[in-house]
Amino acid sequence: MADGGLAVLDGSSLRAVDPRLPETDDPFTGTQVLEIADSQVSSFFFGLSLPHNLKATALKRINVDIDNFPETELDREQASSKLKDYVIAIASELRDDPLVVSVLDGSPLKLFLEDEDDFAMLAENLFTDLDTEDTGKICTNLIRNALDRMGVEMGVPPFSVFPRLEDLLKKYKAEGEEALGQAQFAELLQNILQELADILAEKHVVVIQNIKIINGSRLKKFIADEKKLDDEIGKIFQNQCDSKDGRTSTEIIRSYLEKNGPNLGLPPSEANEAVGLLYDQVFADVEGKNSKKIDKDEFGVIVKDILEKFVEQLEANPVFHDLDG
Repeated sequence: MADGGLAVLDGSSLRAVDPRLPETDDPFTGTQVLEIADSQVSSFFFGLSLPHNLKATALKRINVDIDNFPETELDREQASSKLKDYVIAIASELRDDPLVVSVLDGSPLKLFLEDEDDFAMLAENLFTDLDTEDTGKICTNLIRNALDRMGVEMGVPPFSVFPRLEDLLKKYKAEGEEALGQAQFAELLQNILQELADILAEKHVVVIQNIKIINGSRLKKFIADEKKLDDEIGKIFQNQCDSKDGRTSTEIIRSYLEKNGPNLGLPPSEANEAVGLLYDQVFADVEGKNSKKIDKDEFGVIVKDILEKFVEQLEANPVFHDLDG
């Protein structure tokens, strides 16, 4: 995968996994089972250590007491069962709420460095941004800020997940107070990026992105729960009963979903332009067909049909929602 490119971890690779315990006659603790599972799962995800919240929700999914399980002693059969259940639960969690990661391998950095014009422009823009007092000089230690500004999008891992960046700064004395002109800054940046690119080429760094993918999985589960669906339909229908502004049933439904959809598994209506187009596409087939208020049964059929259309569209074209945006 290209550096800075996105990979989606949706658990699909885990569904065919048959996790195994090491050969031993000794009993296992819950902690050992979790460590074995995490190690085997990590091997399918670029060596990434899965987030604590993902592991916690997976444990809840298999009804494990998170506080007491680590110290619980299990025989081999019990441990094997929990191991398999836990891995399946992780796969299910990722199916419903996939992780988006960037695999950094140094390639975009090399592209920048190989194109003299692109690198010169990058260095100039960074220097200008950092030279806040417009003196034509910046402190050497601001090279750290330059790397932060480049970020994962340009192939630079965060300091928090790649401590070797600190070593590079020290190696090139980028923690000093010496003032740098633009040419000196560009030369220092070039040296650091060149060595960083070589390091990443040898061992890739995986960074979890703060991006949520809405793929219809949560919404599909919601629709399958008849009680929850009926309760929600009742709330939307009540909006129709209370409405006195002449809106059609479909207009009332759309307004409700735009406001409350994320609770059901729909993307936030304000997330990006693609979500607006998604709503337009789903409602295109039903808009205008109900110019007057209808009874609850017919209303419920329309709501379910609309939600199923959303599932169909989201499964075909998942929506990426940047949580930092």
